[in-house]
Amino acid sequence: MTSLDGSQQRPDLRTRISRALAVYLERRVLVILFLGFSSGLPLALSGSTLAVWMADYGVDLGQIGLYSLVGVPYTLKFLWAPVVDALRVPVLSRLMGRRRGWVVFSQLLLMAAIVMLGSLDPLTAPWLVAAGALAVALASATQDIVIDAFRVESLDEDQQAAGMACFVAAYRVGMLISTAGAIFVVSWLEDAGVARGVVWFYGYAAMAALVLVGIAAVAFAREPLVEEDEVEDAAADAIPEGDNPAMRLWTAAAGAFVDFLSKPYAVAILLFVLLFKFCDAFAGVMTAPFVIKLGFDKATYAAVVKGVGFGAVLAGGFAGGFIARALPITPSLWLAGILQIVSNLAFSWLAWVGVKTEALAVAIVIENFTGGIGTVIFVAYLSSLCTNATHTATQYALLSALAAVGRTVLASTSGFVAEATGWIVFFGLTALAGLPALVLLAWLHRVGHFGAIDRQRAEARAGQGGQ
Repeated sequence: MTSLDGSQQRPDLRTRISRALAVYLERRVLVILFLGFSSGLPLALSGSTLAVWMADYGVDLGQIGLYSLVGVPYTLKFLWAPVVDALRVPVLSRLMGRRRGWVVFSQLLLMAAIVMLGSLDPLTAPWLVAAGALAVALASATQDIVIDAFRVESLDEDQQAAGMACFVAAYRVGMLISTAGAIFVVSWLEDAGVARGVVWFYGYAAMAALVLVGIAAVAFAREPLVEEDEVEDAAADAIPEGDNPAMRLWTAAAGAFVDFLSKPYAVAILLFVLLFKFCDAFAGVMTAPFVIKLGFDKATYAAVVKGVGFGAVLAGGFAGGFIARALPITPSLWLAGILQIVSNLAFSWLAWVGVKTEALAVAIVIENFTGGIGTVIFVAYLSSLCTNATHTATQYALLSALAAVGRTVLASTSGFVAEATGWIVFFGLTALAGLPALVLLAWLHRVGHFGAIDRQRAEARAGQGGQ
């Protein structure tokens, strides 16, 4: 806005609030909202919901903990992210565009894998269940790669914050539906007299049908313009001697890794990404079995753990978005790191109190609210590390996959630790597991890593100051 004398004036408060709210109704942001739901839906189906299913069937804690290893594709997805960047899906990419074609392809695979997993029995065919869960994780990780790239490429700079907030909130809603929703379906079918051997199949089939939400969002979306303007041109410049798929793939992969590793303190950054969510993940693998083993029934788990926690996680997500925008990155990460430690101690308290629904609600509200804050802040940090538009998909896949190591490989022993120590001590140990990340956070701040990120954010906001 410009005054009569030519000077720049900031819009009044009402105008700025109106603009901030209006962005949430824009077509591209709404598409990201529904894709966030699609991205969050499958994670629990090979994780916490599968753990409840196994606990319901009497599988021992050690084996349940080992099943977290089926999430390894989330850790290794950066290995095939260059395939998504460099190649096209036959027919679908021609009809819909490269990004949208890949999203639909991954979602069709995901629906088939979820139905297959639900048709198996964890007692009589544990290895087939592991293979089915692995197939779900592979399709889900591929979907994440494409949706993350689509999100970054399709949103303008002034839409990124709103898109991230919507994506994270919808992601948690998807996780809520695939845990509480699936368990409610199973409990309702059991109460209706459906044979116990098939109720979990129907629960998983219902979740597979919900993947159609993501397919509908893709149909409503437009292919990012950056596809033709930047990605294709960059690939052509890198491969001047023809459209060679193998060379295109190699160039995409090598360029992304070399670019990231050229950053100052790259190894320390990667270690920080690995450890930051570890304490949360270490506890999270055992949260569902803990509630069931403590004595709560499945209906209470669904109603309190996911029902009451729903409002808390949404509030935490939007609070995290406000904090990430209002504060520099360093205090934001400190706050998120401390809160996730406190949330783990709430479960030690619950284990001491025992089977009391009110105590369960308190612990779950704390966990979901702090988890919402931490997730948004951490996603904001990961996004700030992807500064080269040519390699956004592969680099973000690398970072998010590395963060998932805590939920898969590192947390795979959680069941054995819980059995050896008891629940009170176990959740206390998970809180202590958050301290190494805070030490790295302090060191990276001291060497100026976060200062560079804050300067980039300040420059971006200054460029929009007169708008």
